[in-house]
Formats: sequence, C-alpha cells, structure tokens
Amino acid sequence: MTTYYRDLREYLEVLKKNGKLVTIERPMNKDTEMHPLVRLQFRGLPEKDRKAFLFTHVTDSTGKRYDVPVVVGCMAASREIYAHGMNCELDEVPARWHQALVHPIPPVLVDKGPIQEVILKGSDLDAASGISFIPVPISTPGFDNAPYLTAAHWITKDPVTGIRNVGNYRGMVKSPTRLGCFPGAKTQGVAIHWRQCKEMGKPLEAAIALGVTPNISYCAVTRIPHGRDELEVAGGIAGSPVELVKCQTVDLEVPAHSEIVIEGIIPTDSGEIEGPFGEFTGFMGPRGVSLYFNVTCITMRSAPIYQAFLSQFPPSESSKIRQMGREHVLKKTLSVDCEIPGVLDVALLEPTGTYGFVVVRVSRRSPEEGERLKKAVKSIMKTWPAKTFVLVDEDIDPRDADSVNWAMSFRMQPHRDMEIFASESPTTLDCSISPHTDMRTESALGKETMASVLLIDARAKWDYPPVSLPKKEFMERALQIWNEEGLPALNNLKAPWFGYSMGYWTEEDAQEADLAVQSRYFETGKKFEARREKL
Repeated sequence: MTTYYRDLREYLEVLKKNGKLVTIERPMNKDTEMHPLVRLQFRGLPEKDRKAFLFTHVTDSTGKRYDVPVVVGCMAASREIYAHGMNCELDEVPARWHQALVHPIPPVLVDKGPIQEVILKGSDLDAASGISFIPVPISTPGFDNAPYLTAAHWITKDPVTGIRNVGNYRGMVKSPTRLGCFPGAKTQGVAIHWRQCKEMGKPLEAAIALGVTPNISYCAVTRIPHGRDELEVAGGIAGSPVELVKCQTVDLEVPAHSEIVIEGIIPTDSGEIEGPFGEFTGFMGPRGVSLYFNVTCITMRSAPIYQAFLSQFPPSESSKIRQMGREHVLKKTLSVDCEIPGVLDVALLEPTGTYGFVVVRVSRRSPEEGERLKKAVKSIMKTWPAKTFVLVDEDIDPRDADSVNWAMSFRMQPHRDMEIFASESPTTLDCSISPHTDMRTESALGKETMASVLLIDARAKWDYPPVSLPKKEFMERALQIWNEEGLPALNNLKAPWFGYSMGYWTEEDAQEADLAVQSRYFETGKKFEARREKL
C-alpha cells in the first residue's frame, strides 16, 4: 500500500495527473453558474467521463471576488475518482473497505497542524465577518433559499462515553456566525448527541471540518455503526492514523490537515427554520424547524481551498459516495458481524439516491442458512436507511434493474415472499411518508414518523429449469462472428447473456438438446412418436 494523501491538495494533484480534474479559470458565479456547470456531466456524459472541477476565480451575484478556490466532484464524481480517493485500483476498493472495517487505526493527537495557521476568534472573528470569506455555492439555483455547506464533516462527542462521531450533514448559511444543521434522521450521530445533551440541560459542542482527505469524507457518509469513531476507520483506509489537533474554543479534536474548521455550539433549548434545499431524493426538501449552530471560532490554512459535494437529483456525487461505502459496510455487517455465509454482493442502486433499494446477492445454500440470512436482514433493515431489500440468487446481477426485475417476476410469490416492517430510521426527506410539511423535524429531533420497509425474497425456492438462452459455447462463437463482421462494439454484455442450468434438467433433456445441435432432431421426433399416448 502506497503512502496515503497527507491533505486535500496532494490528492487534487493526483487527480490532475490522472486527467480527472478540470480547472476553470474564468470568473464563475458561485450562486448561479458553478453547480449547474458541474451538473451537466451527470446528465449528459457516461460515468467514466465525469471529472472533478476546480474553480479558481470565484464571484457571487454582487460581483464580490473570493480569494478561496472551490473544488466540486473530487470525491466521487465517478467510481474511478472514488478509487483514487481510496488510493487503490477500482477492483481493490472492496478489500480496502473490508480491511478498514476489520482493522481500524485510531487517530493520534499532535501539537499543531496547518489547519491552525490562521485562527479567528473573539474580536478577530468579528473583524473578519465570520464565515463570509468562504465561497459556499448555491446547489440548486432557482430553488434553494441560501448557500448550504454540503461537504461539512460535523464532529461531535457522546457526552457520556466521549466517543467521537463524524457525520456529513448540510448546513444552511444564515449569518456570518450562524449555520443550520440538518441531521436528516433521529439515528444520525449528531441527533443522538443533541438529545443526550438536551436531557442533561446543556448545549452540544461541535466542529465542522471542511476540505479533508477522501478517507474522512467516505467514512462520514457511509453509515458506520453508531458508537464507532469514523476517524478510526478512516485511518484503516489510509493505513496510518489520522492526525488531530485540539480545537480552540470547544473540547473536540479535528483533522490537522483540513483546509477550514468552524467551531461552535448547537443550542438544545431552541430550533430554527431551515430549508428548502435540493436533496438526493430528486425533490426539494421542505422547510422545517431544525438545529442551528453558533460559530465561536474559525481556523484554517493560510490559503485554504473550499470543497463541496454535488448532490440533488441522482445520479450525483453524493449518491455515488454513499453507494461505494455503504455497500461494503452492509456486506461486512451481514457476512462478518452476523456470520452469514454466501453473501456475495450488496448493491445500493444509485438511481434511488443510494437509499430506496438494496439488493443482496447470495449463493444457493441450505434452507436453514436461507432462514438465517432472512433473520439477519430483518434485524438490520429496520434501522438501515432504505425502503426495499431484495434477496437474489448468485446468477442475478444486483446492479442491473432488468436482471433484478426478472428475478422478482419469476422467483417469488407476493403472498409468500414479501414482508413489511416498521422503519426505525426513515429519511425525513421522503416525500411519500406524508404531505410536504415539516415532518422532517419530527424525525430529526426524535419525534415519531411512520414509515416502513419491504423485504422481498426473490430467490428460487427450488430447482429451476435452465435459463432460456443459448449455451455459453454458442454465444461465444456468435460473439466471435460479430467481431469478425465489424458490427458495433459490445462493451458490456448484460447478464445473463448465455443459458445455464439451475438444477432441474434431466439427462434425457440434455441428450435431446445435444442431438438438436447436431441436426439429429428427427431422432427425438421418432422417439416421441413411439411414446404417443391416447387422449
């Protein structure tokens, strides 16, 4: 394993070297032009051609010029960019995640770091007009009611155990010294810590790290089980501990090589209206009462870079970054923590915002192991942020909707193979839960919101006849002819692209099929004539 990136800047140089970074030097209005430009590639280019964008001349609608450049899409505009962030080849990403989850490396505290080259607090913070120097883009121009921090890594601690949590939550820019904080669900770390502090009658201390290395971003969005320090898993990805420094005004530690850190307090005795904001569901998230954050200090590098995620309508950078990490976490939970053999793959389909639809691919084993699998999935699905879980056989491509729909059409019966459960962790942005009201607030602050989860067992329950496609040897010969004839390139053949046995096929069936491809099918017809039955 090569040495991991020391900071965001080193990582951006690698993206540039590999042709994955576009630099835009013309003046770009962060409020009207920046995100629409990056968005175009998600609507009009194949994923492999998507890139990160670095804007060096940032302005706003008043003509203000910002000294801080902005980078968008650098964490997960594509699977290839995500692999660069993991510092490995694309096919090595699953193993890298498994290593990090099983062998995390705790962070280390250092005396100083570049994040505190500049410190603004007290009168200095007021003189600098707080966060006004940060060019936070408007994500959905024409609909969002303010700029929002999107790649904000909120760091809080459990007030009882002291265990740290790092989560990615949006933050509405409300004033030079005040931000919104939207947990999204009551099971998110910041929401849990907020409720604990509220019960104790004290505010919640928090720090927001902006412009971190990819391993920290990947862990912040990946739904690592609550109670585990995401920075330990980030260390596991890097193969070395994350270096931390103590904050100036709150009792927290932050990554020493961040670009910007905002320290402050989240009150627990009041909330503020927040939203609407374009969300990963593909719809505008409604306004409602949520948490807010009072800034007490800003520390930064002497010439910081601001980094933002592109979210909103899927596919997007945020749907890709969630997909890549959460698939591996869920697979590890099932196969290692729940000790379920035969879990081959877990797919969170990106068109659903990497939320609504989970497909678990398993090898065919005994009925007893199948029941253990279902029991494990049931225990997870109530709190996992998804609405539909589908179990499929190993011959089904879990990332291909046609393949999954085929399995659901012919390998399950609704009355027998579907179960519905109450969800304990619904996203408060799901418009199907209730009319467009402030129901988000009910969940984020711990009140009850009714939602449900569906389990579909779309596995074959017994031996099936073969898949009705030509055998592999004949399809491979056809592919050879196709290429020799110079026909359009077939880059990704969709599975299944050849027939195979699924257990129910007699020796007589096989012999007759063999005679047929030898043009000896009249022999079978003669046999059937001899077996004629009177009706």
